[in-house]
Parts: sequence; C-alpha cells; structure tokens
Amino acid sequence: MTTDLLVPVDGSPLSIRALEFACESADDSSIVALHVLDPSDPGYSSATDIDTRTEPRHGSDAWYERANDEEERIFDASREVVAEYDVDFSTDSTTGEPAREIVAYAEEHDIDHIVMGSHGRTGPTRSLLGSVAEMVVRRSPTAVTVVRELDD
Repeated sequence: MTTDLLVPVDGSPLSIRALEFACESADDSSIVALHVLDPSDPGYSSATDIDTRTEPRHGSDAWYERANDEEERIFDASREVVAEYDVDFSTDSTTGEPAREIVAYAEEHDIDHIVMGSHGRTGPTRSLLGSVAEMVVRRSPTAVTVVRELDD
C-alpha cells in the first residue's frame, strides 16, 4: 500500500533534512514537497537572508515575482535531494498562513503522514516566534514526524 507523505519545504536546512528523512524512510511512498507562500510575512517564510528594506515592497507584483523565484529555487533544491532516492516525488504550492495551509493540504489530499522540520526553540523565543510545527502537530488529521535541532 502506497503511503502519501507531505513535506513542507521553505529552503531551510531543517526542511531539507526533513525531506531527506522522508526519502530515507519512504518504502513504497509518494512524497509531495509543499511550499507555502505567506503574504503576511515580508520574508515570505523563506529561510534565506532577505533585507526587507531593499527588497521590493511587500505585497507588490515585484514582491510576488521574487517570492515565486525563491519558491522555484526551493523546489530545485528539493529535486536535487530527492534525485538520490528512488521515490515518487512531486511539488506543490499554496498561499496563506503556513500551519493552516499545511493542515488543509493534508486533509484535502488524503495525506497519510507529514514530515517537517522544526528549530526546537524553547522558552521565550518559542513563545515570541510561535511554531508552525507545533500548530501542525496540534491540528493535523494525520501523523506528524518532526525533524528538529535544539538551540545550543
């Protein structure tokens, strides 16, 4: 029986590690790398360094063009990772608040398992920054594996 895995990707090292983990543990699985464009975030949830003072104005056509270029870079990096494995792989994207969109995608596409990265923040930084992974774990209709790295 084929298992459908969803791996949210944002270009961060931990999202790439989550994709590797999914590929390593994928026996007869289909993997979808999902990128969520967050229009409420000037850095659009990208793990790359973005100087919002010099980038195109948030929400402008140029901003969306830059976001789409970044998304393609993220998908290209994901394809490079997956090329080393024998798995059925596809990419997809959506726009909105990341945790909500990940959960909605899992529900709408009958995903069996979500594998995602988390920085493992604790204490004040966790409460200030929030955690997409934590929200997905709490709301997910399916199992979630969190690949994480703890703060030093």
